[in-house]
Amino acid sequence: MQNKLKAFERLLIIMDELRAQCPWDKKQTIQTLRHLTIEETYELADAILEEDMDDIKEEIGDVMLHMVFYSKIASETNDFDIADALNSVCDKLVERHPHIYGDTIAETEEEVKRNWEKIKLKSGKKSVLEGVPKSLPALVKASRIQEKARGIGFDWDNKDQVWEKVIEEIDELKVEIDSNSDKIEDEFGDVLFSLINYARFIGVNPESALERTNKKFIKRFQYIEVESKKDGKELSEMTLDEMDEYWEKAKKL
Repeated sequence: MQNKLKAFERLLIIMDELRAQCPWDKKQTIQTLRHLTIEETYELADAILEEDMDDIKEEIGDVMLHMVFYSKIASETNDFDIADALNSVCDKLVERHPHIYGDTIAETEEEVKRNWEKIKLKSGKKSVLEGVPKSLPALVKASRIQEKARGIGFDWDNKDQVWEKVIEEIDELKVEIDSNSDKIEDEFGDVLFSLINYARFIGVNPESALERTNKKFIKRFQYIEVESKKDGKELSEMTLDEMDEYWEKAKKL
């Protein structure tokens, strides 16, 4: 524990020094750091997908630096400091884990989540969905919305029911496509929402699954680009069948 505290203290000292002496660090505001924080968060997410522990360690440090930076800026305007932020989350954790720090009984993950959402409503929130950030990417937001609703028992009983809903939404989309109506986008959204719901029931993170497929497609497509060039072929002039031959080779690799 002492080593961890010393490391955190070292970061706080360095932050104070940079804020006082470095022209770039002195210039930053909460607003200018925002897009950089988003970038660092995505870099951490990439490292997690790649299961690269060295990268994960490095990216955690970068994200931690940003949290300390925000707190340092806020301390300069006497709004709050890092201690206030840490005590705030500690208080929240104690309050929302009454099965650990109180006499509430919760023996399953679902009971813990249900208690969590009930406590949040008692603290002044009008809706269990208020905790879902508006700026989240739509796919992630859909997943979080469904998890929040499940937390208070608003959910399907089993995955078979959800799969039936997926098929129903696909059929409705097909009807709108065939009639070339103006509801195609709405129905397509319903299909995605139901698939994300099904992913939750079968234990798949839809964001991670889609990103893994993205990475897989990129690797295979770039293989086609490289290998076809080695063979003296121009990708834009190749037939789909020719490209598919390289694609199948890429899949085997």
